[in-house]
Amino acid sequence: MFENFYGNATAAAVLNEMVSGSRIPQTILLAGPDGIGKATLARRFGARLLGHGPAIEKDDLSLPHNVEMLAEREKMPADKRGDDPLLFQSHPDFVTFCPEGPLRQISIQQMRILKERAQFAPLKGRHRIFLIDQIDRANEQAANSLLKILEEPPPYLILVCTASNAYDLLPTIRSRSVPLYLSRLTPEEMHAFVDLRGLDQAKRRIALAAGSPGVAVSLDLAVYDKRRAAMLALLGAAAGVLPWADWAKQSEALNAARSEKLENYLKVLYLLLEDLLWIRYYPEAPLKNFDIRRELEGLSRVIEFEWIRKAVRKTDELIDLLRRNIQRGIALDAWVLELRR
Repeated sequence: MFENFYGNATAAAVLNEMVSGSRIPQTILLAGPDGIGKATLARRFGARLLGHGPAIEKDDLSLPHNVEMLAEREKMPADKRGDDPLLFQSHPDFVTFCPEGPLRQISIQQMRILKERAQFAPLKGRHRIFLIDQIDRANEQAANSLLKILEEPPPYLILVCTASNAYDLLPTIRSRSVPLYLSRLTPEEMHAFVDLRGLDQAKRRIALAAGSPGVAVSLDLAVYDKRRAAMLALLGAAAGVLPWADWAKQSEALNAARSEKLENYLKVLYLLLEDLLWIRYYPEAPLKNFDIRRELEGLSRVIEFEWIRKAVRKTDELIDLLRRNIQRGIALDAWVLELRR
């Protein structure tokens, strides 16, 4: 129904029926894990309504020129970003707002410019579509500002929002949205997708992507392996099978790499903890990091379920602190010390 969109046929069918029946809600919420195509589906939906699909696709945040722009804006002072709020608009009636800056947040300044532009009627048709990508990254001020638009949107405006977890949003935002929940792709769908794209190391990509085609495409395995080595040293030191000095070397290197985000390392850490749980209690389960099974098996022999649960809880706490711009090295050192035997 939507060209070059993979999986989640039910959600795609619902959007297609909305267009066919001309019964389109003014706020649509696409919720589901990262990388499963929520923003892609929103752009395909916009192209069906507005036409000029190639223009809308220029706003794909994974395209190299957009990735470069986001990286450059991270280096800008916060006040300069606030004076020039980020948006993408290659099509006059399709506007994309997304998180930016070191903390990757949607700002109050972006929502103010959204409110301003919402007053302008469409230039080429009956609708204007605003995509708010990762609305769960909106700070409190931005979320409250958006509510005013959701309460009384202009009749031509359609807001399409994406979120990893709909329940991270304000209840008032959820109640004013028509939710569509997207799920991870099946192994068969992932194999078909990876084969069609001709991606290298297909087996590893499929395992690590966990049903998210966007992750499979964007995954840099060399960078992933570097981050995994650091997190293995962290786990080994925390479990008492490696000396503190082994982790200290990794900690120093991580502190020196200013462009690296702690969030990227924590995502790898979650995958390793999941694999340790499977090996310890469900050894027949497939692993995300199957290529280092022997190393993980060695770790699993010296830890118990309570240790894994505490490690996950401490990692959750670090995730909650990410928006406060915490010191990476100190935070991870504390993680190791609290779990070290």
